Amino acid sequence: MASHRPGPSTSYDGYVLNEEGYDDGPWPREEWTPGQDDPRSRGRRRAPKQTRGSMARSGAVLGVGVFAAVGASSMAQAQSKPPVAISMPEPVADVAHGIAGSLPDADSLPGVGSLLSDEDGATTTTTTASTPLTQVGLAGEDGTTAVDSGEALRARILEQAEEQQAAADAAELAALKQAAAEKAAAEAEKAKAEAEAEKQRLEEEARRKAEEAAKAKAEAERLAKLAASYIAPLSSYSITAVYGQAGDMWSSGYHTGLDFAASTGTPIKNVHTGTITSAGWAGSAYGYQIIVTLDDGTEVWYNHLSSILKSSGKVTTGEVIGRVGATGNVSGAHLHLEVHTSGGAGVDPMAWLRNHGATV
Repeated sequence: MASHRPGPSTSYDGYVLNEEGYDDGPWPREEWTPGQDDPRSRGRRRAPKQTRGSMARSGAVLGVGVFAAVGASSMAQAQSKPPVAISMPEPVADVAHGIAGSLPDADSLPGVGSLLSDEDGATTTTTTASTPLTQVGLAGEDGTTAVDSGEALRARILEQAEEQQAAADAAELAALKQAAAEKAAAEAEKAKAEAEAEKQRLEEEARRKAEEAAKAKAEAERLAKLAASYIAPLSSYSITAVYGQAGDMWSSGYHTGLDFAASTGTPIKNVHTGTITSAGWAGSAYGYQIIVTLDDGTEVWYNHLSSILKSSGKVTTGEVIGRVGATGNVSGAHLHLEVHTSGGAGVDPMAWLRNHGATV
């Protein structure tokens, strides 16, 4: 501190000032106790440059007030926000010491422990951090972690989005599985119905074929039986003349056949299976005539026909070959039936038919 030595003085506003700008006028010695004004400062006056220094201090005080007001406003706004850890500046040595004390062992760091080996060559087990990267924050003085609120919100949103996406994927997969199961069930049901329908069709076809075969067999048996049988030539008739009957109506003096009286046009059936060997006009004695030769050579003559329906070929028992008429030398419509052996001799048609099982 500079001593108050008398030096060059300057007169300022009626006072004598020294080189430091203070009035060195004679000051009385007085006792001073704390809390009282310094008696040395009474009566001193600053030069104009000291007045400018006071203005500067006033500006500094004003700046501090502005900063305080802004800080108070910022603190008021920060009350609604999540707390954020703030580390205060410390000496470099203390900071380095704190960091070194809070660092984990190298073996526990993810991805680092596996790169280090023990003295015996065994690899250190890697420890994986369970804290998501989105929740990593700043370390406070008490060792707690202050999570960044934005990162935490982002991590939560991503987690919810992943959960919703997983739920949507699971629902879509379940829907696809359900649709596939329903489609498979429908296809199986359709295949089952088609197989059942095919089975029924085959069974129906087999039954129909069996029935047709049975009918064909029955018909064949009937035809075979019929072909082997003998029947009367007409279904409805009256016997008007028999074989060997005497009379002047016949040129030989007796009747050579069997007469079946019936209306003109009545169907004439073949009495036994054979082959037509003659058909047509046979003169006035017989009119229109059909001759059927049997397998044993016996001939059956059908005479006085009004029409010939079949003139050649194989004919079976019961087959219609012509119609009753009155052609030739007759007294009315009737069928004159004659039977001749293979040697040409005539036989009694009624006896012959009856001998073969026909009802006449």
